[in-house]
Amino acid sequence: MRENNILVIEDDKIILDSLREFLSLEGFQASGAETLKGAMARLEKEVYNLVITDVNLPDGDGLELLEIIRKEYPQTVVIVITGYGTIESAVKAIKQGAYDYLTKPIIDDELRLAVERAIKQQSLMSENENLRLQLEKKYRLENIISHHYKMARIFDLIETVADSKTTILMAGPSGTGKSILARAIHHLSSRHSKAFVEVSCGALPETLLESELFGHVKGSFTGAVNNKEGKFLAADGGTVFLDEVANASAAFQAKLLRVIEDRQFEPVGSNKTITVDTRIILASNRNLDEEVKQGKFREDLYYRINVVKVDLPPLCERVGDVQLLAEHFLRMYSAQHKREKLGITDEAMAYMERYSWPGNVRELENVIERAALLSKSKFIGPDDLPDSIKQEQNQQKAYPPRSLKEALAEPEKNLIRQALEANHWNRQATARALQINRTTLFKKMKHYGLYDEAERLGLV
Repeated sequence: MRENNILVIEDDKIILDSLREFLSLEGFQASGAETLKGAMARLEKEVYNLVITDVNLPDGDGLELLEIIRKEYPQTVVIVITGYGTIESAVKAIKQGAYDYLTKPIIDDELRLAVERAIKQQSLMSENENLRLQLEKKYRLENIISHHYKMARIFDLIETVADSKTTILMAGPSGTGKSILARAIHHLSSRHSKAFVEVSCGALPETLLESELFGHVKGSFTGAVNNKEGKFLAADGGTVFLDEVANASAAFQAKLLRVIEDRQFEPVGSNKTITVDTRIILASNRNLDEEVKQGKFREDLYYRINVVKVDLPPLCERVGDVQLLAEHFLRMYSAQHKREKLGITDEAMAYMERYSWPGNVRELENVIERAALLSKSKFIGPDDLPDSIKQEQNQQKAYPPRSLKEALAEPEKNLIRQALEANHWNRQATARALQINRTTLFKKMKHYGLYDEAERLGLV
């Protein structure tokens, strides 16, 4: 699109030439057409920031053209002009999507002001569209970095259910990427052009949470000075992501159950029932099975939301992803903070791969951002890592009160698991890589429970 490219549609050639000349003198690129057919031909060949069209055309209606532009060229702004201006026709044009409405004879100053405002509006529309496309690119599923087989199975599951109305429950420790994955599901679905709304059920007290999600009417409680639209209504046609759902009170859980079953609710203080078409994704960092057994979470709600469950593994179970993620975050934050960083030393990477990462991917991201910002070297070394990472491993080096056989068991199990994952759980290839026979490998897998785990996951 050329900057400030304008198409003028006017059946009176004298007026058309006059408008084009005026716009050219104002610094715009101005093309012209005398008919609806001619305008459509130009729109198909070139992209315009602004269209200025007469209402009465020899082969059609300018408002008909306005409707076509609104549907097929949504980034183009339209100004309507006519020699027979009425309030009714102006209102109709604006309702159909015209940015402005001018009557003949057209005054230069009025046209100049209308065009300048319309061009600014088009610039904002283009900027918003670019931001939307950047968000879509950022939250694509392929941008979630992992080589771990569990994550690969999760990606397959998500691609299968993303474009359905099915409620999804995500489980896993804090920091494993549940919010990012929820956004990826939204952007994979046909709802991606609508709103994605995220609400943390643990961040608000019950009364405010209900108002936040369902909205309220003026005067329904102290401080409710105006009507408020809730998040569910804001996400109509889109997706609501309810994080930390285990923190919701029993009373709120009952209301949530109805919304999930019927997609209906009443704003706080209102008797009016609102129906929405909203996809619901929920997440919990607590074990909901245990919460149900302890009576802390409604059993009927749990079985209603547990349609498709996604169990996100902690980072300590995805050791092979630590290097991938660390290098990705280093590239990202080096560019963001304008720091020239060439990589991470082997010693620093070894520290990170041995660390337990209680804060999971979020903690790793914060560690790398801090290192990229504060390190004075082009390579991130052990000195650039937080003391907590190094202290944990120094404590691990202290002699534990256990036998040599017990001490060697866990490292051996981890080594076998890593070799199995690297060889896609092919026992023959894994035995060859570990330089042991298949029988020995099979016995060790049975001993450490790895064979049972592989059976559950359908890997053997």
